Amino acid sequence: MSKAIQLQSYITYWLDKVDEHSLHSPFYYDLYTKVIIEKDHLPKYEPIEALRKQLLTNDTIIHVDDFGSGAVLKTHSRKIKDIARTSLSAAKYARLYARLIQYFNGQSIIELGTSLGINTLYLAANAAGPVTTFEGSQAVAAVAKTILEAGAEKTINLIEGDIDITLPAFIQHAEKIDFAFMDANHRYEPTLKYFNCIVSRIHTKSLILIDDIHYTQDMEKAWYELRDHPLVYGSIDLYRVGILLFDPSLNKQHAVLQF
Repeated sequence: MSKAIQLQSYITYWLDKVDEHSLHSPFYYDLYTKVIIEKDHLPKYEPIEALRKQLLTNDTIIHVDDFGSGAVLKTHSRKIKDIARTSLSAAKYARLYARLIQYFNGQSIIELGTSLGINTLYLAANAAGPVTTFEGSQAVAAVAKTILEAGAEKTINLIEGDIDITLPAFIQHAEKIDFAFMDANHRYEPTLKYFNCIVSRIHTKSLILIDDIHYTQDMEKAWYELRDHPLVYGSIDLYRVGILLFDPSLNKQHAVLQF
């Protein structure tokens, strides 16, 4: 997506976004005021941010297998610090994901796109059960393993390999998915494919989060289509990330919220 189109998408978000004063739904009001805009610079997150700082200064070059740029697998040489700078969610978003998991008592968590493991540590911070994270690139997964070990997090299961193969194999044996964070292949068809795979194991209190919903026209197209999916009864646009909800009592409500 060109910078002009990205600017246009942000202007549209900026014009549409609202805060708690415009929310009439008790569910959306509580979710916004108690979870989305809550400030929680907790000491327990400080070790995770210290690991992020280490990654942001790491000049080591690794050879990254890129499953998300097209139909053909490509390998790029990249510095770890550059991956950290462009691929990791900002701390305020990562803390939000942890709050959402706590608020909805998430017990079965999956993440598509481990990257370097920082987001994964946040997902595990408040999880009431295991976190399973999927990473396509072997070199990136190797770095993530060192980060997860440094974070002393024992409830994370990292699955390496092409997510087109590893995710369906996992879902086949999964009983339920409470929370899914999709941050892997940022294209239209894979996004819908992964959603349709995960949605077979969701329930009315599940959440699916999709990263970079306005980053490309492909991702915007996927986001708008998933908002209208028959099983989606609520959706929230925070510009960087979209949240899909599956509780029929929400009656197909969509909100663009300031964050």
